[in-house]
Amino acid sequence: MTQKGSAPVTALPSASLPRRLDGLLFFPVTAFDRDGAFDPDGYRAHLEARLADGPAAVFAACGTGEFPALAPAEYERCLRVAVETTAGRVPVVGGSGYGTALALEYARAAERAGADGLLVLPPYSAEIGQEGLLRHYTALAEGTRLDLVLYQRDQVAFTPDTVARLAALPGIAGFKDGRGDLDLMLRIVSAVRSSGAEDFLFFNGMPTAEMTQQAYRAIGVPLYSSAIFCFAPDLALAFHRALEKDDTATLATLTEVFLRPYVELRRLRPGYAVSLVKAATRAVGHPVGQVRAPLTEPEPEHLDTLLTLVDRAREALR
Repeated sequence: MTQKGSAPVTALPSASLPRRLDGLLFFPVTAFDRDGAFDPDGYRAHLEARLADGPAAVFAACGTGEFPALAPAEYERCLRVAVETTAGRVPVVGGSGYGTALALEYARAAERAGADGLLVLPPYSAEIGQEGLLRHYTALAEGTRLDLVLYQRDQVAFTPDTVARLAALPGIAGFKDGRGDLDLMLRIVSAVRSSGAEDFLFFNGMPTAEMTQQAYRAIGVPLYSSAIFCFAPDLALAFHRALEKDDTATLATLTEVFLRPYVELRRLRPGYAVSLVKAATRAVGHPVGQVRAPLTEPEPEHLDTLLTLVDRAREALR
């Protein structure tokens, strides 16, 4: 992919994003120092440690990485560190969002940093019709040479026809679901495949996606976000391997011993899908700092419970 603006940190591979995403996807937390500023050294150390475990891609400054809390200059620096650290070993996909004009600014920042693609969160608006979604994402596709993955979540829902029309546009490479409506998602997958977009990617973007991935996989959604990989990569990889091998016994064990109680723990406080993950990442030895407002740190006893669940899951797998 050719980049606009200043030269990227590293030359991007010629293969498009859909041909390079196959495996466990890593969504790192963003490291901050004691004063709350972006900490490139802490971030680099977090990335290096997890890259050693073999993820298929790094989704930097996305939801788990507190994208809405990052200023534009911090965002670009964060992606630049991710690109430098991965050094072409795996694709780097940055987050993006907000209205069309600001989303384009983030896209240009990602291009300057040398990213391979963008995960585009929904635009912020009280009322978003399907025609508005088409205009928004068409403008983004025309305004950047990065491959785009559309993210359906929160108040925004796409119709199957809208996704099929967007999938036909050059540069729109995939669709990620964070709403959990499997009926709608199956109809979207069917509409896109019927339109002839064979290389179009589908992702499960639910919090703790491992909990729902068996259902998503059954309707043609093979890729998913793994926040667990941040603090327990061995468990995340064990689950992914079990999925690939259709190892129902291991999947059942991990669901019963770890995933179900973890999801119940995560639901105790708003924001735990990010703040509990970051606290656990910090607790296992990564200097990533605390979350930024409006997120809040988890209760100490909730973090202790999560770390106990991790230990129990490892023992169960042994």
